[in-house]
Amino acid sequence: MTSGAGLGEYLKRAFLYRWNLLVFIGGVAAGVQSPFPDAVIPLVMAGELAYLAGLVSVPRFRDAIDAQVYKESQPPRIQVQGAVQPLADIVNSLAPESRRRFETLRSRCLEMRAIARGIGSQQSSTTEDLSTPALDRLLWIFLRLLRSQQSIEQFLQSTSADLIRARINEAQAKLAAAPAAPSINDERFKRSLQDSVAAQEMRLDNYTRAGANAEFVRLELDRIEAKIQALAESGINRQDPDTLSSQIEGVAESVQSTETAMRELQQITGLVDQMQEPPAILEADLRKVAQ
Repeated sequence: MTSGAGLGEYLKRAFLYRWNLLVFIGGVAAGVQSPFPDAVIPLVMAGELAYLAGLVSVPRFRDAIDAQVYKESQPPRIQVQGAVQPLADIVNSLAPESRRRFETLRSRCLEMRAIARGIGSQQSSTTEDLSTPALDRLLWIFLRLLRSQQSIEQFLQSTSADLIRARINEAQAKLAAAPAAPSINDERFKRSLQDSVAAQEMRLDNYTRAGANAEFVRLELDRIEAKIQALAESGINRQDPDTLSSQIEGVAESVQSTETAMRELQQITGLVDQMQEPPAILEADLRKVAQ
């Protein structure tokens, strides 16, 4: 949202506000039934114009309308049938420590939202409306990163670089000891050893890349966690919609590289996302999701 909704939109929404319509229609009806409709109806119209001009001049009202227009312009969040199932699958697959980290971060978001609601301002409601989809997306990325981290760590713990190098050295030693003028059987033996060396070198390369990916995931978890906390706390600071929407757009751009890297991580973890659209994590009942 780079600009305001415009004067016409402000006037339209102010006029169509249900209580204003009720008072305006009631005033016109009373004027028509009065003994002096020619005097009463112009007074009602003048009062309505004064109301509209006064309301449109209030910055908080304009901010609220800007937020509503921005929200209405966004693509609808389609909830797929059984959309909570991928969330449940990931949450229930996490180790206790990773699960506590996710639940603590989500609780922080809910706590900040409750505090913002307690402030009782229209600005807090505006911030909440704009930030909730972005927080859901970031929490969804954070959750999948936690599972990727867990899978990579399990892979790294299942073997070691020293063990792979030992097998490479063993195969290379046997290959070096092969006869200079091999027979047919010796040639088959040599090709088998060469293929074994190549396979072990591929394993070592995968292990090295997994180690680098593990460090990347750890850094991304810290970065995304900080962004989630900053965005959740924006409601307390009562940021205006323009500033908040710019912050959300910046978040969306920053996580694109993370999502690309996560797709690459699937080659190691074997995890494939069942759903691209983030579920409504903040609205989900984790007591039902968790098993």
